Amino acid sequence: MKKAMVIVNPSSGKEESLQHVRNVEEILREQGYAVTVEETAQELDATRFCVTACQETYDLVVSLGGDGTLHETINGFMDQDHRPKLGVIPLGTVNDFARALQIPLSPELAIRTLTSARVKAVDMGLLNGRMFANVVATGSLAESLSAVSSDDKSMFGTFAYIKEGMKELINHPAHPLIVRYDDKTWEGESPLFLAALTNSVGGFEKLVPGAAVDDGLLHCFIFKNLNILNTVTASISLFLGNLKDHKDVVYFTAKHVSVSSAESVSTNVDGEEGPSLPIEVRILPRHIEVIVPEESE
Repeated sequence: MKKAMVIVNPSSGKEESLQHVRNVEEILREQGYAVTVEETAQELDATRFCVTACQETYDLVVSLGGDGTLHETINGFMDQDHRPKLGVIPLGTVNDFARALQIPLSPELAIRTLTSARVKAVDMGLLNGRMFANVVATGSLAESLSAVSSDDKSMFGTFAYIKEGMKELINHPAHPLIVRYDDKTWEGESPLFLAALTNSVGGFEKLVPGAAVDDGLLHCFIFKNLNILNTVTASISLFLGNLKDHKDVVYFTAKHVSVSSAESVSTNVDGEEGPSLPIEVRILPRHIEVIVPEESE
């Protein structure tokens, strides 16, 4: 019999998560799976559960939670000879990975996706030895992303990040960064560097309209000379889908990037606080197979 492990963050989606788990169990059993449910209680639980699923040759792992739960789950696939397929049921505020794969943001509709026969091999990123699914950011604006409270995320969604970003620009406009990629080097003051695997970052689905989850590329942005006015114009460019053409933005693609600074600068990885600089970022092409809707591109 096929085996499926459901990894759920019970704090995501509050009480509704328990009902979603029951619905997932039901639909998977109808598909012929023996189902194991594991609830996270502390940091890295999702990673440990996923490692077990790999080592016990499960056929499917379902991540039921937000981007943070997903980030922990995918790290369980690291260095494993057997990697189960991944199902994603988004219960978080932003859910960038689900957006990029056209998985419905409604948990009820996303659960139905688990019956899909379509599987897509998607890229993962590797940062200082840990995997990420969507984005790495560093600089003063990235530090502000980690400062956004859960209450603000729930109340304001994506705009909670904009609010914190504006506040950070006023107080701490930039850090000296050295960005190396391919045979090139960029050096200067920047409030934000980010490397994205998909078109959706922070709920903005037009960050890189041409980015694909399986194109084998890191899509990188260096923001320079940003003040409040330039941030407004950059935000407009972001909404229009042409941020990479903004005069105060450097855009490039690469398979390997390193970022360092003479100052202490933290990072934000998949919406969670990450390691401080320096960082090494690499692409892992088509590393994980994800169940996607039949009608997805």
